[in-house]
Amino acid sequence: MPLANNRDRYNLSSIILHWLMLLLIVGAYAAIELREFFPKGSDPREMLKIWHYMLGLSVLGLVWVRIAARLIWLAPQPAPETPAWQLLVAKATHFALYALMIGMPLAGWLILSAEGKSIPFFGLGLPALIGSNEVLADRIEELHELGGRLGYWLIGLHAAASLFHHYLVGDRVLARMLPRPR
Repeated sequence: MPLANNRDRYNLSSIILHWLMLLLIVGAYAAIELREFFPKGSDPREMLKIWHYMLGLSVLGLVWVRIAARLIWLAPQPAPETPAWQLLVAKATHFALYALMIGMPLAGWLILSAEGKSIPFFGLGLPALIGSNEVLADRIEELHELGGRLGYWLIGLHAAASLFHHYLVGDRVLARMLPRPR
């Protein structure tokens, strides 16, 4: 697999980063949703919240690697027959997904900071970004929850568009983000 993207597909590094980000995001969503099955204050609920924080912060770290990779290895060119409106929707969706991959973990870090809580990251305690402020924490938390709901829709739109291209249009939009079989 080449190191650079070519006209038809992404390189292996870009593919790995894409799918690794998906796994981290799914894990962060799963952890925060599954916590509801446990009583408040219970050890499993608290552990799922900590995993939500750590996976979210992992997304924040890895998104910068993805952005750098995207700048180094430009995306393959779209198929010439792709309508302009689809290109516009794809660009807007990608922009929104990147904004969420940065904004959501930052918002979570700000919430924990404003609540005066520790910011756990795989055995490290990250510094607070702001001082304690419960009112601000509540406002940021509302935005964080709204962003989480928006994330479900954006991820769903992104996946549906890939499947639409693969099964209905019959182009290589999805295939170029999959590893090549040996």
